[in-house]
Amino acid sequence: MQKQPELLSKGDKVGIIAPSRVITEEQMAKAFEVFDEWELEVIKGESLFAKEGYFAGTDSQRRADLQRMIDDPEIKAIFCARGGYGMTRIIDQIDLTNFIKRPKWVIGFSDITALHLALNRKGIESVHGLMPVQYDYMGVEESLASLRQLLFEGTVRYEVASDANNRHGECTAEVVGGNLSLVAESLGTSTEIDAAGKILILEEIDEYLYKIDRMFMQLRRSGKLESLAGVIIGDFSQMKDTQIPFGKSVFDLIAAHFEGLEIPIAYNFPVGHEARNLAIPIGRKMKLEVLKDVVRLSDAV
Repeated sequence: MQKQPELLSKGDKVGIIAPSRVITEEQMAKAFEVFDEWELEVIKGESLFAKEGYFAGTDSQRRADLQRMIDDPEIKAIFCARGGYGMTRIIDQIDLTNFIKRPKWVIGFSDITALHLALNRKGIESVHGLMPVQYDYMGVEESLASLRQLLFEGTVRYEVASDANNRHGECTAEVVGGNLSLVAESLGTSTEIDAAGKILILEEIDEYLYKIDRMFMQLRRSGKLESLAGVIIGDFSQMKDTQIPFGKSVFDLIAAHFEGLEIPIAYNFPVGHEARNLAIPIGRKMKLEVLKDVVRLSDAV
């Protein structure tokens, strides 16, 4: 049974850090307005607006910021400002001892998948959801509302239109996963994904089709796709092809890797690098229903 952090309440202190790519104050302006509307007290990371080339500060600065937020007993949630790249450079130096004793919500996706995987290995729920840099993007209202609902109310029940590529069925299992690149990168490390008997969520952005195929082959060869309870394929945005075409669409490519598996599979579920990015509790036992006309993802009863 995964540990669930306490729900947020008005007046709670929350931390904002940038553990990956550099971010500016202008890019965070809308997020501060949202947190003010939610009546949360925001504690900024010491290196939130630091810059070290591509990164939001040096590895040691970003690691120290995350560690401070983990260890501060007054902080009820940690919002990762944006993704990009950088979390895997610091994840092995993070001490989760205090986090395990007093779990708190961690929110983010994309590169933050590396942190979700680490928390999942420790048996703690976290949130795959919209990040502060995106709060002023067009069309994110539903995504932001789903995040608030999950953090303050704790409940999840989503219904989306069924995709023609879906494989129908139902299952109830723990949800794991996130960004495909980060999931594949975890193999052979201390935070390697444990997907057996679980619902695997995957999404990706800005990759060549042959690289998508290669990462799925890596997951297959390592046995990660053999014992799944179900699969949710989110957005695979801005896919690229080479001069010699790969010859398949991204979803046809993905479907080939699940041939022979009699499990429910939902394609084009609204999770990933698009405006509609519903908040998903990673590590929570959930019910997935992939039906002819609708796909439902909800809390297990």
